Amino acid sequence: MNRWAQLVVRRKKSALFSFVAVILLSSIFGFQSFGLLKAGGYDNPNGDSTRVMELLDSKFATQTPEVVLIADMPDLVDTDSSKQIGSHLLNELKSVSGVENVTSYYTLGAPASLRSADGKATYFFVKVKDDVVQSQVGKRISDRFTGEYEGAKLYVAGFAAISAEINTTISEDLAKAESIAVPLTLLLLVFVFGSLVAAGLPMLVGGLAIVGSFFFVWVSAQFTDTSIFAMNLITGLGLGLGIDYALLMVNRFREERERGKSVDDAVIATVNSAGRTVLFSGITVAIVLAALGFFPQYFLKSFALGGVVVVILSIAGALIALPAMLAILGDRVNKFKIGRRVAKTEDRGLWGSTARFVMRRPLSIALVAIIGLGGLFSLGSNIKFGQVDDRVLPQDSRAVVANNVIRERFSGREASPVEILVKGAASGDVLDYAVELSKLPHIIRVQSSAGIAQNGVIDQGYAPMFASYSQNGYQRIQAVHDVEPRSVAGQDLTTEIRKIEMPGHTPLLGGTAAIYSDSQDGIVEQLPIVALWIIGFTLLLMFLFTGSVILPIKAVLLNMLSLGATYGFITWVFIDGNLKWLLGDFFITGSVDTSSIVLIAVVTFGLSMDYELFLLSRIKEQHEAGLSTTDSVAIGLQRSGRIITAAALVLAFSFIAFATSSVTIMKMLGIGIAFAILLDATIIRALLVPALMRLFGDLNWWAPKWMKAIYRKVGLDH
Repeated sequence: MNRWAQLVVRRKKSALFSFVAVILLSSIFGFQSFGLLKAGGYDNPNGDSTRVMELLDSKFATQTPEVVLIADMPDLVDTDSSKQIGSHLLNELKSVSGVENVTSYYTLGAPASLRSADGKATYFFVKVKDDVVQSQVGKRISDRFTGEYEGAKLYVAGFAAISAEINTTISEDLAKAESIAVPLTLLLLVFVFGSLVAAGLPMLVGGLAIVGSFFFVWVSAQFTDTSIFAMNLITGLGLGLGIDYALLMVNRFREERERGKSVDDAVIATVNSAGRTVLFSGITVAIVLAALGFFPQYFLKSFALGGVVVVILSIAGALIALPAMLAILGDRVNKFKIGRRVAKTEDRGLWGSTARFVMRRPLSIALVAIIGLGGLFSLGSNIKFGQVDDRVLPQDSRAVVANNVIRERFSGREASPVEILVKGAASGDVLDYAVELSKLPHIIRVQSSAGIAQNGVIDQGYAPMFASYSQNGYQRIQAVHDVEPRSVAGQDLTTEIRKIEMPGHTPLLGGTAAIYSDSQDGIVEQLPIVALWIIGFTLLLMFLFTGSVILPIKAVLLNMLSLGATYGFITWVFIDGNLKWLLGDFFITGSVDTSSIVLIAVVTFGLSMDYELFLLSRIKEQHEAGLSTTDSVAIGLQRSGRIITAAALVLAFSFIAFATSSVTIMKMLGIGIAFAILLDATIIRALLVPALMRLFGDLNWWAPKWMKAIYRKVGLDH
C-alpha cells in the first residue's frame, strides 16, 4: 500500500484526471443501458419448465403469449358487431412493431373457455418476436390500446405489459429516491465533517462509482439478459459504499494532519491505514455479493454483476481519486466550515463511554440484546415466499386493473395454464391422466387430444378441437386453474400435479406456475453452496485480517442473528401489513419475493462485515500498541463509532429512499436493507460487539500456533 500511496501522491493530478475522464467517457454508453434492461429474470433456466417451453416452440410452434389483451365488448362476443370489432383489433395488433402473431377467441374456433362468465369479454393473445425487447412491445400495445376501442373497453395484461410498467415505474421512482437521498446525505456529511468541501468529496466518489457501474451494466445487456432492478442496487450501494469509504479516508487524513504530518505524509499514512481497511472491506463485500452469481436466475446474477462492479469502483475511487484530491486540496479540505469540526482524535467521548458502560456489565447487556433480536426473529414465524407479479405495482396501474378483470370475470387463468408434455404416450394414457388431473382442487378443466376433462369426467366430443395437441411424437396437455401462478398456491398446485403418475412415461411441466416452482427449487438447491461460499470466505478473510479464529466466528454468528431479526421485521411489515401509514399503501399478497429475500440477506451480510472491519481495524491498532482488550475496544469504538454511525445513516438513507417507490418489491428491498444496516450499527456494533469482546477477553485474539504462523506470513493487515 505504501508504494501505491506514494505513486498517487507523486502523480496526483494525472491520477485524478485519468480516473474522472475514464468514468465520464464510459457514461456515454452507461446511460443507454436503461432501455435495454428487463423486469423479469426469476425463471430457472435449468428447470423442466424451461425445457417444456422450448419444446412447445419447436414441436408445437406455440409459446406462452407475452401480452394478453382483454376486450370487453358492448354486446355478447358472438354477435356480428363484436366479431367485426375483434377483426379490426386483430389486424391492428398484428401491425404493431415487434409482434410476431396474434390469436384470439375468434381465430381459435370460439372456445367457451375464452369467454367471460357474462359472455361479453374475451381474450387476444400476442406473441412477441424473440429478437426484440418484449417490455418495449408491451408498452407500445398498452399505450395504444388501453381504453375505448370502437365501443369496446380494452385492458392489457401479460408479463411484457407488466414488465413495461415495472420498468417505467422504477425509472421514475429511482429519480425520486435520488432526489430525496442525495440532499439528506449531503446534510448528514456536512454535519459529520463540519465543512462543505470535506462533505462534497464522499459524494463525488460515490457518484463516480455509480456512473462507472452503469457502463458495465450496458456491456452486460449487450450479451445477456440483465435486470432493471440491478440499477437500484448500484445506486443505493454505490452512493452508500463510496461515501462510507470516503468517510473513513477523509476522517483519517484529518487525524494525521492533527498529529502534525505534512499533507503528502498524511495522505500516505491514510492510504496505509484506512486505505488498507477500505481495500480489505471492499474485497470482502465484493466476494459476498459475487455469491449471487451462483443462482440460476438472471435477476440475481444481475445483482451479482452490479454489486461487484460498484464495490470495485468504490474502492478505486477511494484509493485513486480521493487520495489525489486530498493531496491537491491539503488543508483546504476544511474550507467553508459550518459549525464545530467533529473529527478529533480524543480517546474519551460518547462512544468510548458507551463501550466502557457496556463492558462493565457485559453479560446482562448481551443477554438483553440477544433476547430482543430473538423477539424480532420470532415475528417471521409465518413468513411465506412468492414471486413478483402484477400485484407489486400500484393497484390503479393499467396492468393491475387488467389482471383484476381476468380474476373477476373469467373462471380460470387462461393465459397461464400448467403446460404438460409427454413423449410417446398413447391416447388412452392421455385420457386417464387428464381425468385424474381434473379431480385436483383448483383445476377448472384439462384440455388434451383426448378431449376436455372436468371434475373427473372427460368429454371426448371436444377431441377433434384439440387434435393439434398430439404431434411430433409428443402429447400436449393443458391444465387450466384458478390460482395465482407465482404464489405459494401455484407452487402447491404444481407439486400436486407432479404427484400424478402416467405409467411408463414422465410428464414434464411448464407454464407460469411450474416456472415459479422450478425457480424456487433452483434457489433452494443453490443455498448451501452460497452459504458455504459466503461463510467460508468471510472466515478466511477475517482471519487473514485479524489473526484470530474467534473474531471471525463471532462476526458470522452476529450477522446471522441480525438477519433473522430483519426477516422478522420484513414479515411484520409486508405480510402482516403493518406501518402502511408510514411507508405508503401496498398490496399484501401474503408472501414475500424469494429472490428479494436472498438479495437482502447477501447485501446486508456484506455490509455488516464492512462495519465489522471498520471497527476491528481501530480496536486492533490499540491492542497491538499494548493496550488491554477493554481499553482497546473503548478507544477503538470512540475513534470509529461516529464514522460507522454516519456511514450507516448514509447507506440507510440511500436505501430507505426506495420506500417511496410504488413498486412493492423495491419498497421491501429499501426498508429491509435500511433496517438491517441500522440494526447492525446500533445493537450489534455498539452493544453486542463490546459486550462479547469483554467476555472473551484475550481469547478474542486466539488462534492455533500453526494458524498464527500462516497469519504472520500472509496476513493482509501488514
